[in-house]
Amino acid sequence: MTDAFWRRFIFPGGLWLLFFFVVPIGIAVLISLGENNEFGGVTYGWHSEHYGDALDPLFAPVLLRSVGYAAATAAICLLIGYPVAYCIARYGGRRRNLLIGLIMAPFLINYLVRTYAWVALLADEGLVNSVITDSGITSDPVQFLNTPWAVVGGLVYGYLGFMILPIYASLERMNPALIEAGKDLYGTPRQTFWHVTWPQTLPGVLAGTVLVFLPAVGDFVSAQLLGGPDTYMVGNLIQQQFFGADNWPFGAALTICLMVFLGLFVFLYLRATGRREALA
Repeated sequence: MTDAFWRRFIFPGGLWLLFFFVVPIGIAVLISLGENNEFGGVTYGWHSEHYGDALDPLFAPVLLRSVGYAAATAAICLLIGYPVAYCIARYGGRRRNLLIGLIMAPFLINYLVRTYAWVALLADEGLVNSVITDSGITSDPVQFLNTPWAVVGGLVYGYLGFMILPIYASLERMNPALIEAGKDLYGTPRQTFWHVTWPQTLPGVLAGTVLVFLPAVGDFVSAQLLGGPDTYMVGNLIQQQFFGADNWPFGAALTICLMVFLGLFVFLYLRATGRREALA
């Protein structure tokens, strides 16, 4: 009786996904199979050659660059986010919720506004270069913008919170007695971490990696504002097809190909977590 009662709550979420996820994806598929007409619109049909164009090796560097930037973003977020989450969970005490709130406070501001703030900081006449030149480190401004480092830095700043939260949640659920047991077995702090803490928090690490990697691959704001043509990602390519080249079928085909790739990544993640739960 209880299970039947709670199953009713599946329908609102299911309808939401149907109308705001499945239907838009279906529309994108229809557009990708159409072709541009002389009036600037799309004539629906069966023109699968757009997918062949989307998979053309000419665009492989853009996709590889996007995956590379997203992977670097996830790795840097892990290197920064894990120690932060660990310190808050282990030593935050009564201030844990406050510290988590302070970390997440910048994410209440629109992502576009925060990226523009990075532009103001890293511009040739921005705050960072002003400090460098005024301190006498160099007489000429350092070029931060239009570089891969600026794009990855913007992505890290934009998605760091998505790495911290799941790792913090894993550490919160972890029984502290396990760490004490590791110490009682004469394990060094490093051995205790790798054999006790890390395996227990691995689900949070995997979840954070997925939450960072997926949006970072399709991001176009950071590459648009902090980078240049040599740092454009697949999101920028899709945006150009829709709003610059007015080639909606090709842009939709790129979108579907990107979603298939991300869907495969999610499938591998779910398979890995499923195996881990089965072994546990």
